[in-house]
Amino acid sequence: MKTLRLNLKHKTVPVEIENGLFEKAAQRIKELFGERKVMLVTDSNVGHVYAKKLFEQLNDLNIETGMYTVPAGESSKSHDQLLNLYDAFARFRLTRTDIVTAVGGGVTGDLAGYAASTWLRGTNLVHIPTSLIAMVDSSIGGKTAVNLPHGKNLVGSFYHPEIILIDPLLLETLPGRYFFDGIAEVIKYGLISDKNLFEMLESLENRENIMEHIEDIIFRCCDIKRSVVEQDETESGLRMILNFGHTFGHAIEKVFGYEKYTHGEAVSIGMVYISELSERLGFCSAELPKRIRSVLSRYGLPVDFPEMDNNAVIDAVLIDKKSRTNDINLVMIEEPGKVFIKRFPKEQIRRMVHENRYS
Repeated sequence: MKTLRLNLKHKTVPVEIENGLFEKAAQRIKELFGERKVMLVTDSNVGHVYAKKLFEQLNDLNIETGMYTVPAGESSKSHDQLLNLYDAFARFRLTRTDIVTAVGGGVTGDLAGYAASTWLRGTNLVHIPTSLIAMVDSSIGGKTAVNLPHGKNLVGSFYHPEIILIDPLLLETLPGRYFFDGIAEVIKYGLISDKNLFEMLESLENRENIMEHIEDIIFRCCDIKRSVVEQDETESGLRMILNFGHTFGHAIEKVFGYEKYTHGEAVSIGMVYISELSERLGFCSAELPKRIRSVLSRYGLPVDFPEMDNNAVIDAVLIDKKSRTNDINLVMIEEPGKVFIKRFPKEQIRRMVHENRYS
């Protein structure tokens, strides 16, 4: 087993990574919490497989267990689903000492995490991520949120789980599109912090090759995020580097109603755009954007901006969480493993978009 410990000022969060760990998840929950009640929150893609199995295993250990299933997809990160989840908590008589356990991908984790952070002003939370993007990114760091029509993740909190249990074997049932959705975030980690990780992904050929190294890949991404979050838990500075490619990626998601592109696909386009902007501004070589395009394309990820309404793009970008009163922070790149934060006046962003500099 590979283990990390996210050391925060107010708590320490263990992250356990092991092939086959899911089979031990019920026992790990009992070891940590005894026979307190557990509410599983899952989605319609994995609920009937993984959450159902965990439900049965917890019941076998005499732990009273409930389960709430949301429709799979980004649209479930909504206030409607949040209110439904609160209703399920109430009917289950969930107390502050009980446990909310998220079993699913990033959407499930974000929704369940935000619900746990606000239910009775905070109840225990466990993450069991089932998608690659959740394993390497969204389950770690305490960000929870729901979306609004105005933009993504605009209502949320920083709320850390008590433990994160990661079983890479769960990825074997993940559809190809969503596996490579997660690879976009893995590539991001290589670009912001680990040249060797990026070069590894350049050298691998396919999903089978990646799975041969998957425990090490997940561990490295989690360790990078651990280090960044420990230094800047609430994203006041350094943690912004984790959003490389995300500002324009979130804009793409919003403009297309969170339906045409997955999160990783949108971030893929955003990373290419930012690397090309970095090259135009003289921050990186002309070769780097080509390398980024090439590795993303190798794994079937989109790299070109779609046709979009300029004003819709501007509106989405300027309401991003990294936006300030008169400017916005973008994460720029110099070379693989080396990025920095640059502040742009909002008027400059408007000009760039209207001049079709993103196309």
